[in-house]
Amino acid sequence: MVPLAALVAVTAVWGLTFVQVKDAVALYPLFAFLALRFGIAAATLAPAALRRVSPLGVGGIRAGSALGLLLALGYALQTAGLERTTVSSAGFVTGLYVVLTPVLALVLFRTRAGRAVWLGVVLATAGLALLSGVQAGSPRGDLLVLGGAAAFALQIVLLERYAPRYDPLGLTLVEMLAAFAGFLVIALALGDLGLPRGWTVWGALLVTGIFASAFAFLIQSWAQRRTSATRTALVFALEPVFAGVFGYALAGDRLGWVGWAGCAVIMAGIALSEPAAAGVLLRLVPRR
Repeated sequence: MVPLAALVAVTAVWGLTFVQVKDAVALYPLFAFLALRFGIAAATLAPAALRRVSPLGVGGIRAGSALGLLLALGYALQTAGLERTTVSSAGFVTGLYVVLTPVLALVLFRTRAGRAVWLGVVLATAGLALLSGVQAGSPRGDLLVLGGAAAFALQIVLLERYAPRYDPLGLTLVEMLAAFAGFLVIALALGDLGLPRGWTVWGALLVTGIFASAFAFLIQSWAQRRTSATRTALVFALEPVFAGVFGYALAGDRLGWVGWAGCAVIMAGIALSEPAAAGVLLRLVPRR
């Protein structure tokens, strides 16, 4: 129950930061923003986690580096694809990591999921389709976004293997450093790195760096010591739901009945496969 509640909280934070990030990257280059975001995340964790890196050994450092580079690859492919396809198509294709996660877990590690979980995956995918609208995009762009979704799914699957073996603080610090290094290389190659100006950018950097990266991925590392990759991916399907809710509340976005139906179907899929997560969501609903 507690790990699932923690993962739900992570998706809520990610959903909340959509509005901030959208405003910030309109003023500051995206890959430079991501480099600084993960740099801030690493700096946040470093005081408590630095001494825990050495005990990880070579295996733990390699594991954390692989996880961080997969995050960087996922964001890079997603962004490159988004430049070539529609926003709604990119949103749906990215959400396919909900399907790719159990498939990769089965292919790579022979990890099987029960029927209820698979049905929950199907419902979550259908809900993502409704929520995103699934407008036709560019095949090339959609393929790039699908590569990003595969990278995110593989990060979740590998973390299920690595999280029980290594200290979560040390592992997460290495992961954040690797993602920072990957984005820094891209930002420098594009010549985009510069000093951010204004509270819109700095506020988004601090919130995403500290809460949506450092704490969020630390919680993921801790939670996946106690729950499966497929269940984690299902809970993460709530991210666009929270994004829609906060977009409605903070930015005046309107989903329409199809979008809200998609949110309901996603939550139904999670409730079917993860009743404990459904209980957490019900506690978030305000009582009159």
